[in-house]
Amino acid sequence: MNYISIFVISFTIALSGALAPGPLLALVISGSLRYGTKTGPIVIAGHSVLEIVMVSILVLGLGKIINNPVIIKVISILGALILLYSGFRMFLSLSKISIDTLALQNTGRRHSLLFFQGITMSIANPYWTIWWLTIGLGLLLSANEKGITGLLFFFTGHILADMLWYSFVSYSIGKSKKFISIRLYKKIISLCASIIILFGLYFGFSAFL
Repeated sequence: MNYISIFVISFTIALSGALAPGPLLALVISGSLRYGTKTGPIVIAGHSVLEIVMVSILVLGLGKIINNPVIIKVISILGALILLYSGFRMFLSLSKISIDTLALQNTGRRHSLLFFQGITMSIANPYWTIWWLTIGLGLLLSANEKGITGLLFFFTGHILADMLWYSFVSYSIGKSKKFISIRLYKKIISLCASIIILFGLYFGFSAFL
């Protein structure tokens, strides 16, 4: 494969994964309602840091350490607990929501929180790890044949797909939040919290199947 092919394939496969509903999408939707249009880019910045770590692990040949049934089960259980905690915390925050909550909150503390959540919500999803150990590893090995430049084209395409999609989501929701009533706002947050909790339950039960 040439560099353009590596980039296009990486971008396309990553975009297909980003479009699928999951905990990260629920986080970006709820975060965009709270903190505005910058939510998507900040969350994905955190997410990309974790992906840099994973790519480094795989390139160094350490993937076999993670690709172990016991390790995957531990990741699934811990991930389930993180998702359940995040979901229930979102439900508890509903009682604190007022008309002021709909105003943009762009403090550095909020940005740090979103960045950190981008990391934790990604690592809490065991399918993210499994994807990298299977599909991601195959793509990575192909890109690695072109050396460091091939890896850069691969990673750029992958992250760009995530960044564009989630930026679009947060921009759309962030701009429309002024038209959302408190009642609808709470319903959307409740739905996102429910989705995160359901994923947590699913990942938790899957670890024992």
